[in-house]
Amino acid sequence: MSSHPHAQSKYQVRFDWGLAGAAAVAADADVVVWVDVLATDAEGFDDQTFPPGALALRGGTDDAARVADAVLREQVRLGRRARVAIIAAGARRDDTVRFCVEDLLGAGAVIDALAAVGLDYSSPEAAAACAAFTGLRGAVTHLATASASGQELVAAGVPLADIRAAAASEAR
Repeated sequence: MSSHPHAQSKYQVRFDWGLAGAAAVAADADVVVWVDVLATDAEGFDDQTFPPGALALRGGTDDAARVADAVLREQVRLGRRARVAIIAAGARRDDTVRFCVEDLLGAGAVIDALAAVGLDYSSPEAAAACAAFTGLRGAVTHLATASASGQELVAAGVPLADIRAAAASEAR
């Protein structure tokens, strides 16, 4: 278990951004959840990137309860508290990961769903993402379409209905 503060290793549920964030918080994770709400795959989801044996899932606003159920099943299978890393993909800008509001809210939806099934020993980073989602739950779809990423997709010709569907929250 890493003792570096960025590892958030004393917490069951952790949160960070991109592959660098995954390297920080997922090194000893039992489950890694990759959140890329508008499927831009900024750095690419690859379960080979994550710890051997870790359950790798995709999740977001539209399937947070399904992800939480899968994590809970994995915890039961392990017979101990599962360590869960939630990774927001973000988007590429030059050589860095850019903050994406839709991925923050998607990660928050997953963290909120985890808390609903009893996995709630969250890092401050995870708690803040969860609070963003719960506080903005009613505006998730609008925020995703109005965000920089959403507007990039609109400019590229992606129909608004497709963007809304990708960002739709099951918790409305």
